[in-house]
Amino acid sequence: MKTMKLPKFRIALLLCAGLFLNISVNAQEKEEKKVEAATTVLTDFSKMKESIPSDLLAVTEGIIVVPKLINAGFVIGAKRGKGVAMVKRADGTWSNPVFVTITGGSIGAQIGVQAVDLVLVFKHSSSLTDIKKSSFTLGGDLSVAAGPVGRNTTANTDYKLEAEVYSYSRSKGLFAGISLNGASLAIDAQANTNFYGKAATAHKIFNAPDNSAATIKELKSTLTDMQAK
Repeated sequence: MKTMKLPKFRIALLLCAGLFLNISVNAQEKEEKKVEAATTVLTDFSKMKESIPSDLLAVTEGIIVVPKLINAGFVIGAKRGKGVAMVKRADGTWSNPVFVTITGGSIGAQIGVQAVDLVLVFKHSSSLTDIKKSSFTLGGDLSVAAGPVGRNTTANTDYKLEAEVYSYSRSKGLFAGISLNGASLAIDAQANTNFYGKAATAHKIFNAPDNSAATIKELKSTLTDMQAK
């Protein structure tokens, strides 16, 4: 019995298709791990004695979580990290995550290299939904301040009026703190395509129906639990 031989060009096409599929799967898994890492960051923050106040989370309309932001420098600092952004819907539920990047630097008394878990709390969701394909600068386009800590804020903590963005960082390296002035936040279009399987704007992702992925459900559940405590 004769065996059929595929033409060489068809074999090449099949190999290329298999390679592309493998690359796509690996890229999606990479973004899934980022979502899982963001959930871990929020979980760790919730266990801290001086945590992000639940009543602040109750009134906030947006959040960005950046696991392991690389913060390095000697006098002139540099930052680079990738994370996820979410906005609160009108019914109080959280949107699907949009992947973002943070880059930039600052000048000041700093030395060393560290990985910092960073959480940014936004007063208005429009600050994130208006990014679209562009970017904005913290400390420039948007005022940023160190956020209040504690299980609940007190009556004399005027967190509703001072800044548009409140930052929380969990440091393990040599820095005493982290300055975000001059850092730029932008949409990571490629990461969004990798995770959701097709190109989509941040606006579409924020307004899309709830994604059924287990990693997203866990992220939303963790954030909801934090604001309920």
